[in-house]
Amino acid sequence: MKIKIRKPLGFSEIGRKDNQEDFLWPDINSANAACSVFLMCDGIGGQDSGEVASATVATKLGTYLVTHPAEDGIITKPMFEEALNHAYDELDKVDTGAFKKMGTTMTCVALHKNGALVAHIGDSRIYHVRPSLANADGRTGIIYQSEDHSLVNDLLRAGEITPEEAMNFSQKNVITRAMQPHLERRYKADIYNIDDVLAGDYFFLCCDGVLEQLTNEKLGAILADETLNDEGKLAVIKEICDGKTKDNYTCWLIPVDEVIGEKDITIDEEEEAVVVATVDTEDSEHVSIEEVENHQDAVVENLAIPVPPKSEKVTIQNSPEPLGKGNTKRFPKMWIAILALCLLALIGWGVKLFLSGSDEAKDDESLCSIPTVNSVMSAEVQKTTVGDNAEVPENAESAAVETIDSTKTE
Repeated sequence: MKIKIRKPLGFSEIGRKDNQEDFLWPDINSANAACSVFLMCDGIGGQDSGEVASATVATKLGTYLVTHPAEDGIITKPMFEEALNHAYDELDKVDTGAFKKMGTTMTCVALHKNGALVAHIGDSRIYHVRPSLANADGRTGIIYQSEDHSLVNDLLRAGEITPEEAMNFSQKNVITRAMQPHLERRYKADIYNIDDVLAGDYFFLCCDGVLEQLTNEKLGAILADETLNDEGKLAVIKEICDGKTKDNYTCWLIPVDEVIGEKDITIDEEEEAVVVATVDTEDSEHVSIEEVENHQDAVVENLAIPVPPKSEKVTIQNSPEPLGKGNTKRFPKMWIAILALCLLALIGWGVKLFLSGSDEAKDDESLCSIPTVNSVMSAEVQKTTVGDNAEVPENAESAAVETIDSTKTE
């Protein structure tokens, strides 16, 4: 498969911000139909040197992919991950050591022999649009849209908030992944390969500043407008943002002119493109991360929210505890049950002991009630005693014995 494009178009505007922190690679003025790798990075505003981070990542990543082509002309996921690690390394080199680390989002489209590899980190987006599928019934023609790595999107997917609540969510600016220097755990990119590419398709990369004003419906309608050429379509998109967007607004528009042949190999299922649903509204205002100054929870590194790996994107708030932790909650109940059983056993043993003790006491009483030889003798002696100095008759003992014998006889 060989994907031929027309001249790639784009713009990068400062908006109402004091400085430009977005960066496009390659340079807009030098980009042409021979280019195959495109990047759009959005520096994290409110942090130190956001413009340095975006330029560093875009330049290093793009240059590495172009200067390290695959022998078979196919860019794979491992190849892109290697290039991404080099971009992280370069970011480490330019780290200023500031407390609020520099950072950037990343979006990339790399055309190759087997389709288009798309990858992103953060809330900047990638679209694959097929205008021929757009119609008056509401179809936008969007057949792929990257999924924002943001708090609001994760809460929406987890069912914690409704689409209506997401439109006015107070922390839209918080993202859950970004490229930053000297991270203990580097955030991974979502990477897919799109092998269903046709002539007339468009790839559109943009930062969240563009999305302040541009909805999916508007984007689909503009790209499906047959009265406009590529330059006219880009001009309409820019006009929608001009004077209204508070943030920097930057984008790439890559028109597919021709596709020759078919893909050479079968792509793994995990790398196939998928359509991702997100929330859009024409009247909603998108608050970008650059709008939050001195707000540390807008920095990915300082988030108290766990960032899941690619296969577990949804685990944010109210997520299930790890299996090991969850099982520990059963131990207190088990020990209580054991102690209760022991207590019952002790009570039972005590009752049994008490009852057996009562029976022995009764036996002792019956034994004590039987007259003994000595007691009878003593009684007889006392009966024959007249005083302290009285003499005991010689036949007293024999009389006592006779009395016992007579008692037994009776």
